[in-house]
Amino acid sequence: MFGARPLIAAKEPESNMSSSQKKKISKSEYKQQLRALQIELVKIQRQVIAHGERVLIIFEGRDAAGKDGVIKRVREHMSPRETRVVALGKPSDRDARSWYFRRYSEQLPADEEIALFNRSWYNRAGVERVMGFAGKEEVAGFFADVAQFEEMLARDGTTLLKYYLDIDRKEQATRLEARRTDPLKQWKISPIDAAALEKWNDYSKARDEMLTRTDFAYAPWIAVRANDKRAARLNIIRHMLQSIACPAVDRRLARPDPSVILPVAELGIGRLAP
Repeated sequence: MFGARPLIAAKEPESNMSSSQKKKISKSEYKQQLRALQIELVKIQRQVIAHGERVLIIFEGRDAAGKDGVIKRVREHMSPRETRVVALGKPSDRDARSWYFRRYSEQLPADEEIALFNRSWYNRAGVERVMGFAGKEEVAGFFADVAQFEEMLARDGTTLLKYYLDIDRKEQATRLEARRTDPLKQWKISPIDAAALEKWNDYSKARDEMLTRTDFAYAPWIAVRANDKRAARLNIIRHMLQSIACPAVDRRLARPDPSVILPVAELGIGRLAP
């Protein structure tokens, strides 16, 4: 039985958001690179369908970290029949009385499918914990069960990728304000938004414990510095190309920027937004 891997303390912690200091990619160059990467994603999907594989990709992160935008670009040119986006709403009364993982297990990919989870069972270790929707015993139960749950998925042949998108406090405030003022983003507004900044430190603490305790060898966490949306999107896809075995993929494109994509097992203290 594999266990969680502790964060590795860095001797000299780097700046939390050093990647944001880099020159941002132009819109035209971004579109060009995105198209090339999306072509490779289609190759992966063709293999998944041809060989009856199952791929599950989890996107977690702070509110307004860019999960919707990444998922939109990943699925943009993929088959809608074999690509499923899962974004579950508030649990029903029956959900609340059931095994916690039940409603998520019903959404897992079948053979030939790629499932993209916009948040997941990790709600219990994050928003539910911070907002008081789950008690200490429920959170402890989650940590006790999640290792076995994900190990079963891995043992059954499901490819599982877990990404945590991280942004700093100033960037989150900017994006949350944009939700309130942009009429095209009104659907993103949530009652929880107001607490995102007020409970910033609580979310940071919950994030760090979650990443530390659930970074398994068979299901590792990948932290993503997401202040720069374009860089985050491109590098997540590059990491996907690197992580999902597919002989047809152009390996030259499967090279994520290590200042944007950071395996949690290699993280040092202070490497994410405090």
